[in-house]
Amino acid sequence: MLRAMKINSASFLTSATNLNSCPPTVFAEFAFIGRSNVGKSSLINMLTMKKGLAKVSETPGKTQLINFFSINGNWNLVDLPGYGYARVSKTQRADFNEAVADFLEKRETLRHTFALIDSRLPPQVIDVEFINWLIGAEIPFAIVFTKTDKQSASKTQANIAHFRQKVLAGITPGPATFISSAETKAGRKEILAHIEAQMSARKKQPTASA
Repeated sequence: MLRAMKINSASFLTSATNLNSCPPTVFAEFAFIGRSNVGKSSLINMLTMKKGLAKVSETPGKTQLINFFSINGNWNLVDLPGYGYARVSKTQRADFNEAVADFLEKRETLRHTFALIDSRLPPQVIDVEFINWLIGAEIPFAIVFTKTDKQSASKTQANIAHFRQKVLAGITPGPATFISSAETKAGRKEILAHIEAQMSARKKQPTASA
């Protein structure tokens, strides 16, 4: 039986506007990002089992900063701004895209990125473009299909299959994929186990000889 990583503590650390203002750390970091209103804050609260840790809003694009959370005092969860959010100027949107791209490409402590996709929808152009960018930039990532409680399991599986065919066909090895629901807590054990595996794999890597 798959056993979830135990979350003993989860607390907000700080926010940053760009890569240069991100806090220094020696801990592994795991980032979560997705299109506006994909359910990212709800997923983070579900994973940590701490309601209200990430602020849930009915207004798409509420998260416009890079938010850092300390988990168990030995790794950081990073809540990235949702891409494609509304109600900002073109200049702000350009700054936002640059800040997120810089973080994903250059943050040395970033271990893995989770790209969130709404399981109820066919592949959206903005999601496809972002996944293709991750692939092209060779950024390690996994995909989390959210809101699976909002429809039947067969519909979820059909949409995931469509997404794989359109976006991930020909990619070997493909990214790990997870189905999740903030309401039923589906996917919690699997996602946390994946994070733990990423941390363990890094610890076991041999160090370079002098």
